[in-house]
Amino acid sequence: MPTETTTPQTPEVQDRAPVPAAPARVNGRWTGYRQLLWVRLLELKREPEIVFWVFGFPLLLSLGLGIAFRNKPVDTTSVAVVAGNDAAKTMTMLRGSSGHSVIHAAVLEREAALKGFHFGKFDLVVEPNADGSYTYYYDPARPESVLSRAEIDAALQAAAGRKDILATSTQASSEPGSRYIDFLIPGLIGMSLMNSGMWGIGFSLVDMRQRKLMKRFVATPMRRSDFLLAVMSSRLVLMVIEVGLLLVFGMLVFHMPVAGSIMSVVVLGSIGAVAFGGVGLLTACRAQKVESVSGLINLVMMPMWIFSGVFFPYEHFPTMAQPFIKVLPLTALNDALRATILEGASLASQSGRLLVLVLWGGLSFLLALRWFRWT
Repeated sequence: MPTETTTPQTPEVQDRAPVPAAPARVNGRWTGYRQLLWVRLLELKREPEIVFWVFGFPLLLSLGLGIAFRNKPVDTTSVAVVAGNDAAKTMTMLRGSSGHSVIHAAVLEREAALKGFHFGKFDLVVEPNADGSYTYYYDPARPESVLSRAEIDAALQAAAGRKDILATSTQASSEPGSRYIDFLIPGLIGMSLMNSGMWGIGFSLVDMRQRKLMKRFVATPMRRSDFLLAVMSSRLVLMVIEVGLLLVFGMLVFHMPVAGSIMSVVVLGSIGAVAFGGVGLLTACRAQKVESVSGLINLVMMPMWIFSGVFFPYEHFPTMAQPFIKVLPLTALNDALRATILEGASLASQSGRLLVLVLWGGLSFLLALRWFRWT
């Protein structure tokens, strides 16, 4: 019978013990996310111009507008008086006016006066008639022209001897909380969060894609959701500094009151930053070139710049446009910030506006996660 032969083993092989498998390195679920977030924050050192646009530009804008509107000079009314038919008498009556506005009047020929009015040089044209009456040329679409008509008519009527039947008195009121700068600062906070979320996220993503940096991320065992969350979360760190600087600047320089809780303002800013971060991701999820994403970002931001009440109340727009305006994320954020800062409203009272922001941010992130492409 054939015998089974065994190959003799050398002592080295006989003495070698089985090598146990190295224990797998245990990493938490959010380890990759934390590393990506840290890298995003370190990138700020390479792009110092971001510091100016995120922090410096809003401060300069609020300073310029605050100085322009904090101590607004007395209103002036520019009037053209048509030459002839007691134009000199009319000028004398206007100079003796004691109204609220400073009247700047000039005597011109009729054609020159109307031409200057049509090009905005004058708010009103006054034409004395031969029978002692006056004809006013004004533009009802220009608020300053409407106010000028009322001011000049009151001045001429008073100079002609009209007596007011009712006794009235006026009292100026320009307390902190009711000034234009108090309305402006919360709007600038919302606008800054929108700008940093849209440009800081959307532009940087496309820039990385255009420079072929995304291909390196594809080769790593990295979750797409971790990458996008890290990009969005990096804006939260900047948000705290951004909101804090504008609030402190408004309080110290313009004595803006903060009636609500600082923590409520921080929570609102965080939700707003996440919402615009999601919109920024969605805008840039498939754009291939910087020029393309720049156009898309401007297309998304322009309606909110105009309609969301950053520089003036959106109630000036037609009633039929109000529902559309109120569902814009910047409108909800600005309204919530103004209610909290100026009126002391609680977060619970702003639940409807917070829901608008959460829906914009959540839906935008989910769609961006679905449609995102690395290259």
